[in-house]
Amino acid sequence: MNKPLEKVQGLSLIERFLTLWIFLAIVIGVLLGYVYPHLAEVIESLSIGTTSIPIAIGLILMMYPPLAKVKYEEMGKIFKNFKLLSFSLIQNWIVGPIVMWFLAILFLPDYPGYMIGVILVGLARCIAMVIVWNELAEGDRELAVGLVAFNAIFQIFFYAIYIYIFITLGLKWIGVGEIQAEVSIVEAAKTVFIYLGIPFIMGLITRYGSLAIKGKVWFEEVLAPKISYLTPSALLFTIIVMFSLKGQYIVELPLHVLRVAIPLCIYFLFMWFITFFIAYKLRVDYPKATAVSFTAASNDFELAIAVAVAIWGIQSDQAFATVIGPLLEVPILISLVNVALKFQKRFYKLV
Repeated sequence: MNKPLEKVQGLSLIERFLTLWIFLAIVIGVLLGYVYPHLAEVIESLSIGTTSIPIAIGLILMMYPPLAKVKYEEMGKIFKNFKLLSFSLIQNWIVGPIVMWFLAILFLPDYPGYMIGVILVGLARCIAMVIVWNELAEGDRELAVGLVAFNAIFQIFFYAIYIYIFITLGLKWIGVGEIQAEVSIVEAAKTVFIYLGIPFIMGLITRYGSLAIKGKVWFEEVLAPKISYLTPSALLFTIIVMFSLKGQYIVELPLHVLRVAIPLCIYFLFMWFITFFIAYKLRVDYPKATAVSFTAASNDFELAIAVAVAIWGIQSDQAFATVIGPLLEVPILISLVNVALKFQKRFYKLV
């Protein structure tokens, strides 16, 4: 087993009350966007292509500590479990996109723009925050990073193809009309590299540089705890920036937020619970079941937002719907961290 449940009591003040801080960060971001409606334009101006520099900085710093703490030298044995890897890939690349597609057309038939935004979120499999949720829930860190790596590779090659299948062809098939949604595989690969590749390289350099110079004990007992504070701090910063982008719309159009929220809420909860209990029935241990569940339920909303803005513009319904994704995913997934820890105590024998 991973660290015992009692380890949670040793969390820092930021980590222990992270749900509260996240809620406050959301409120601050929405208020900033509402009070200063031109703030979105300012943030948008701080971009290189479709990449928002403030968001990229926040996500890179958020991802760096968990990736530095991964025991990469032990990852080879993880991928010997072909059944678990196959299950995870099926949940991520077949079940997840199909579930979100059906939920979008079921709940948003009269808002095709919102429908597309919700589908974009479902197609963008998680390559970032899942490591944070998995870390807090005491899941298998190496497995989570391995699955994220798989998702990153699949995303590079299949995201644009999935958009064409599920949006261009899929929505035309149900009568929504012809949808123009061309996404370059190069652009998708660039986004994946920014949000995953850069912190991954930083983590590798930090880990193996420290092990070579100062040793394993110094790294795990001195450096790792210090850089760990970057993750929750960068997470809160990123949330404030992202929600300020659509603060005015979230306040002025609450019913529209609710319409988009319903399919997203159902999706996050359904994917997490169904994945966890299937893994449990397959006799997968708690750390691995948790890693697989959070990977299946999380989404790469950064990529979804970037694509929506690049294709339809920052003021579009598609961009609005994608921004609602983290508004719900963040509090729901952090709540599921607590659910996972309770399930650990109920369904698994702690050692």
